[in-house]
Amino acid sequence: MGTITINLNDGLEQSFRETVREELGVGKGKLGTAVQQALTAWIKEKKHDEISQRQIQLMKKGFKLGKYMFNRDDLHDRKY
Repeated sequence: MGTITINLNDGLEQSFRETVREELGVGKGKLGTAVQQALTAWIKEKKHDEISQRQIQLMKKGFKLGKYMFNRDDLHDRKY
């Protein structure tokens, strides 16, 4: 298990502690559990964004379907 030391502004820290207390209660390990949940959600969101951007780039590049070439804008009648 790793250790990370972070500095937060006082308002964010207080808000986080209050939210943890409301959601998970008071006790040993509750802050750590909440931080793990937050970091896991953040990482998942970043990976999802990365995958989405890759897929959008593929759509912009277009798909070759036989002798026709279509891109996203053609398929959705978008003219920019």
